[in-house]
Amino acid sequence: MQIWVDADACPVVIKDILYRVAERLQLNVTLVANQLMRVPPSRFVRAVQVPSGADVADAEIVRLLAPGDLVVTGDIPLAADVLLKGGFALNPRGEFYTNDNIAQMLTMRTFMDELRGSGVDTGGPAPFGQADRQNFANQLDRHLARHAKRP
Repeated sequence: MQIWVDADACPVVIKDILYRVAERLQLNVTLVANQLMRVPPSRFVRAVQVPSGADVADAEIVRLLAPGDLVVTGDIPLAADVLLKGGFALNPRGEFYTNDNIAQMLTMRTFMDELRGSGVDTGGPAPFGQADRQNFANQLDRHLARHAKRP
């Protein structure tokens, strides 16, 4: 199993959790971003810089993804593509995208985009907090206990 990170918008605290997991479980973690990313020196962690452009990083993740890989992303369309390819998708707040919830999430995303496009201030997501960090770590640990091969 490989962990892919849609890294441009991923919170630093989530990346730090993933770096520790990579070392502890000797699991490959790859951050994909439009900008240069600094990662700790590790044989299990690497960063891939892709050209600028809408969804370029997403397309690269989907291209490289193998069934059973885990993708960390807050991007709902990317999560849908990951699921179609047989991967798992987890957002930085610790919520898994599934075949049961992705259609509803895509519909809500489209609806909110339409509201914003018509001038409605929809606010934004709640600030990322300690509970989000903990929920992510817990869900990641549960997932890896079920799906990752131990060193």
